[in-house]
Amino acid sequence: MKLQSAYIYFVEGSTVAKADIEDVKAKFTRYIDMTTKTGEQLGWSYAEAAFPYTLEERTEGKGSWFLLKGKDPSMYKAIVVGVGSAEVNGQEKHYIQISLPESATHGDKNKANEYCRYLAKDYKAELHLFNKRIQYFQPRKP
Repeated sequence: MKLQSAYIYFVEGSTVAKADIEDVKAKFTRYIDMTTKTGEQLGWSYAEAAFPYTLEERTEGKGSWFLLKGKDPSMYKAIVVGVGSAEVNGQEKHYIQISLPESATHGDKNKANEYCRYLAKDYKAELHLFNKRIQYFQPRKP
């Protein structure tokens, strides 16, 4: 499996025009808090199952990407989360990129899809999944 990426594009109707890496880290922190509280209500450690990663920031990626490193290497290896922009039709289009390295497991891909949907829904953005399908979470005119 080669490097695969999913993109969350900020479009008209999104909650923000662009996000920096600190915003994205804050969304993951919120996700961890929400799953921890859900687990407390259910009486089991749901947070461990929902987010089986540690968030690591490498010096070479400071300000542009971070790594979600699996706590159990037999089930989860790594997911790379970054931000960027590209010029499309003369306009700058900002995005969040979620990538799976070659060493990623099926568990990583499932979790990456889950996190992509969470972020896209929260930002009301356009999600381009790993399988090239597109999901729209922004409000659309009827």
